[in-house]
Amino acid sequence: MAAGGCLLLLLLPWLVTASHSPPGCKIRITSKGLDLVKQEGLRFVEQELQNITVSDLHGKEGQFHYNISQVKVMDLQLAFSDLHFQPQQHLAFNINNASISLRFRRQLLYWFFYDIGSINASADGVHIHTVLQLTKDKAGRLKISNMTCNASIAKMHAGFSGTLRKVYEFLSTFIITGMRYLLSQQICPSLEHASLVLLNSVLDTVPVRNDVDEHIGIDYSLLRDPVVSADTLDLDFKGMFFHRASEDQELENHAVEPVIKETERMVYVAFSEYFFDSAMQAYFQAGVLAIELQGEKVPKDLEVLLRATFFGTIFMLSPAVDAPLRLVLQASAPPRCVIKPSGTSVSVSAFLNISLVPPGRPAVQLSSMAMETKLSAKVFLQGKALRVQLDLRRFRIYSKQSALESLALFSLQAPLKTLLQLTIMPIINERTKKGVQIPLPEGMDFTKEVVTNHAGFLTVGADLHFSKGLREVIEKYRSAPTAPAAPSARPTAPSVDPASS
Repeated sequence: MAAGGCLLLLLLPWLVTASHSPPGCKIRITSKGLDLVKQEGLRFVEQELQNITVSDLHGKEGQFHYNISQVKVMDLQLAFSDLHFQPQQHLAFNINNASISLRFRRQLLYWFFYDIGSINASADGVHIHTVLQLTKDKAGRLKISNMTCNASIAKMHAGFSGTLRKVYEFLSTFIITGMRYLLSQQICPSLEHASLVLLNSVLDTVPVRNDVDEHIGIDYSLLRDPVVSADTLDLDFKGMFFHRASEDQELENHAVEPVIKETERMVYVAFSEYFFDSAMQAYFQAGVLAIELQGEKVPKDLEVLLRATFFGTIFMLSPAVDAPLRLVLQASAPPRCVIKPSGTSVSVSAFLNISLVPPGRPAVQLSSMAMETKLSAKVFLQGKALRVQLDLRRFRIYSKQSALESLALFSLQAPLKTLLQLTIMPIINERTKKGVQIPLPEGMDFTKEVVTNHAGFLTVGADLHFSKGLREVIEKYRSAPTAPAAPSARPTAPSVDPASS
């Protein structure tokens, strides 16, 4: 029994580590970012509340029969609002002391007198308190999973006019009380639909598992529920690229977990070495880390040097002396990324095959040499696209056959490095030019980006900008609504028969 307990204690740290998969990509939204979201969210809430539908109100008091219909929100004043983080997984949104201006149609029957017109009303001291629960859904996407809401109206008053103004003032207690109740009952259902349906449709625009190009894709699924503190919202994404022909194959993450400590900017995005390593692993599996140059694509001065270097071999192969040269450069292993505070670098091991390709005859290999290169990588963000600019820093070639041949290849070191810099690197950078999208909703972009390197990961601090409003994104992705029933030309008039009421 004691031995079993000791074994459990030894395995406990491993079990804890195994249950917490480190993220390849991490996003932190700060209180400053939340302030920007609040501004756009407040406009969205105003639009939703303006579309509130209030049921008709009708009844009678003695010989007075009244009908209130066609209630329409004319104006909202939501000056005092607050959106803040609420640990552990919530956002709290409060509106205090707001006012809502209404206009509705009145109809009144008193004995043989019938009055019709409109009434302007105002609901003051409107208080709305909502709490949104943020979770990870089954697909690994951030969702609003639940909402609690409380709404109240402190007072409501209406301005009456017309021949029966005194009668309306007598009935105002019944009418205003009924209208205040009906209005307050519509606020929370409207905001619940806005959150659980409409805002979730915006979150659906965040890429989770999508294609990067014809060769690879990326998995941005959340690893766990978001972590909310008083000042921040942290999201841990898998951040793994995959070869599209083998999507179920995963690269185990042994990289350092990104740690974001800053809160000065609106948002921070962190990427570990695993993020970049999985991309290069996926491309290696796809077999696209290879470049071939033949004939006129080989720089002339390099061709002359290569022919001079392998003159004896070429002469022995006569009549293939004038055959075109072919250079095949191919990675021999997945490249590896190293991120340090001083910068980011990529180590590449490759081989270079040099051959003659006589027309109509099999290719003749002149040499197969190994290459080791180190590239400096400049990581930057444009809009929502993470891009990488590579530059050659170190370069070394050697023969896989013998040290003597390696010595003979020494004269090729400089021209082959020039070939890489002037010919190969532009091709590689053109492929990385498109970049990969960061998991943000549509309509939201980064501005004023600053990249900072750390040991094992890098962070991008930025501010946020809404290029599209929430309403515009929602309307873009909203499914076509069903045709509503045709409305009646006018509301039902109050009955002249008291017994029917």
